[in-house]
Amino acid sequence: MNKNRKILSPKDISSKITRIAHEIIEHHNDLSNLVLLGIHNRGVPIAGRLRKLIQDFTNIEIQLGSLDITFHRDDFRDRLTMPEIKGTDIQFDLSDKVIILVDDVLYSGRTIRAALDEINSFGRPSIIRLAVLVDRGHRELPIRADFVGKNIPTHSGEHIAVRLVESDGEDGVFLINGDE
Repeated sequence: MNKNRKILSPKDISSKITRIAHEIIEHHNDLSNLVLLGIHNRGVPIAGRLRKLIQDFTNIEIQLGSLDITFHRDDFRDRLTMPEIKGTDIQFDLSDKVIILVDDVLYSGRTIRAALDEINSFGRPSIIRLAVLVDRGHRELPIRADFVGKNIPTHSGEHIAVRLVESDGEDGVFLINGDE
């Protein structure tokens, strides 16, 4: 019995990201001050796709950066494996910018808290908003997404796996039973 179930197809993912791009445009009168920051690993390609769509829809060039939150995680020392360091890449000042922080899955909120710590070391933005492809619930911190592709409630022992062409060779979102 296959315990992995495909929740979103490539077409579904494209549709969700397109909708998020439209929502970002609708909620921001001045896109010239907007910055997209993707969280490694899969938030980075999603941010890149959002950037392209927003630019295609508006003809406004949006700045794009990436965040490595490895050393800001509260469980960093508890992990048994050596972390893969990707490095933060922000080539512009974040002061007074409107930041759209982008990740693939919102779960406990701890990744986002770590990302906020990393952002603070680069300046003080005017606003930080959160865009996620999937919100699976189970928050441990008071964090919510402003832009959500799909809410997928999960049970204990279930996980969400996002696969993207840029990092995995295919697009898909899968519900995984943790008993595997």
